[in-house]
Amino acid sequence: MNKKIILASSSPRRINMMRAHGYDPEICPAHIDETLPEDIGMEDAVMFLALKKALAAETQAVSEGKTGSIIIAADTVVFKDEILGKPQDRADAARMLQKIKNTSHFVATGVAIAAAGENKKDVFCDVTKVFCKNFTDAQMNAYLDTDEPYDKAGAYAIQGFFGRYIDRCEGSFDTVVGFPWDLIEAKLLAMGAAPSQAAESASSKGV
Repeated sequence: MNKKIILASSSPRRINMMRAHGYDPEICPAHIDETLPEDIGMEDAVMFLALKKALAAETQAVSEGKTGSIIIAADTVVFKDEILGKPQDRADAARMLQKIKNTSHFVATGVAIAAAGENKKDVFCDVTKVFCKNFTDAQMNAYLDTDEPYDKAGAYAIQGFFGRYIDRCEGSFDTVVGFPWDLIEAKLLAMGAAPSQAAESASSKGV
């Protein structure tokens, strides 16, 4: 019997990626305190937050009688001399973009996959090196006038408007989007969560 999947995220990018690969998860965003321990490294930071989200979603799932469901949680940060999460405001977003322009930085996505109530958990991280082009202050300000930067780690979305300022990636593009799909799907299949036939059919038809 195929297991139910719960995605502990409201990210349209993660939702769409799952649906595009034939999975139709229940969407249950995990609301947690995202304060990080002092001096934590980039990879440990995203795994720490992903696991915290997964545990919160697991508690809710068990309380609702969904034991055995597969929970997926993820967290992404950009790293350039420091961990860059989501900007607090326009000035913070501008500061982040200035740090990454015309140079390289790292993007780390941590993922936690758990079987609700079954003490089965898998936490892992993937890192991609991203090379950013130069851009003018006018171009940056035009970008900051959009809604895109403010709910994204490092103040940009590689799959969005800002993609024109990305030169290349060394590693997984999906990791930069925030969901390293190949790694995730291998874990899902190992835990007995395959794409549903109906969802897979809909996905192949572009629904």
